[in-house]
Amino acid sequence: TSTAQQITNEQGATMGEFVTLEVADGIGTIRLARPPMNALSLQVQQEIKACALEASARDDVKVVILYGGEKVFAAGADVKEMAVMDYQQMVLTSGPLQDAFTSVARIPKPTIAAITGYALGGGCELTLCCDIRIAADDATLGQPEILLGIIPGAGGTQRLARLIGPSKTKDLVFTGRFVPAAEALTIGLVDKVVPAADVYSEAVKLATKLAKGPALALRAAKEAIDRGLEVDLVTGLEIERMAFTSLFATDDRKIGMDSFVENGPGKAVFTGR
Repeated sequence: TSTAQQITNEQGATMGEFVTLEVADGIGTIRLARPPMNALSLQVQQEIKACALEASARDDVKVVILYGGEKVFAAGADVKEMAVMDYQQMVLTSGPLQDAFTSVARIPKPTIAAITGYALGGGCELTLCCDIRIAADDATLGQPEILLGIIPGAGGTQRLARLIGPSKTKDLVFTGRFVPAAEALTIGLVDKVVPAADVYSEAVKLATKLAKGPALALRAAKEAIDRGLEVDLVTGLEIERMAFTSLFATDDRKIGMDSFVENGPGKAVFTGR
């Protein structure tokens, strides 16, 4: 099954062989299902990209959850597949790998990683592409590529450093050690730790709240934060100013402000326009 062969069923879910996009109540769940450990093979990477691009384009998707199931998020790359590749093959493969992950990072809507079991190597890098990370209390994260004689190649030296700082990133990347959920929370690698059985429901709870928000303002906020981190402060402030100003052309800005004046904060019913 190739990416081109992904199909959409009657419920509007996009079905790849290993990755699906299921949509309900404004929430799109990108579900990894390649037992036993959701190894991120080349095919899985292509299917992740296809689902991310569709989630980006669909108006009925307001928030996206990435989920690997109850047992594991993703334990990393398909090492058996990678082990037989030479330099020339990896030159051709590494670009599409980063591109697949970047397609998740560039989803212009709030994204939540619901992390169970292991999120290692590419699995950890995939969580870094999300805006918010909710982890099981028994989850384990890390970048153990150094133990294979390589380094992270899908954001583990870049997104991770921007998230937790260069010093902590060097600790994790240099040693390849596994990070338990409690430590991941302490260093800012995850944002919330909950009982394992509650990971997906907690993600849905947050997603449901965000899905009711002003879609264009959420989009602008994400764009301003992400693009602002890539530039100097003066340029970042200009990105913010332009995004802020543009929202005065939206229906939701008027709805939000009128509701605030009439009923106080937090009672507006937004339309997404």
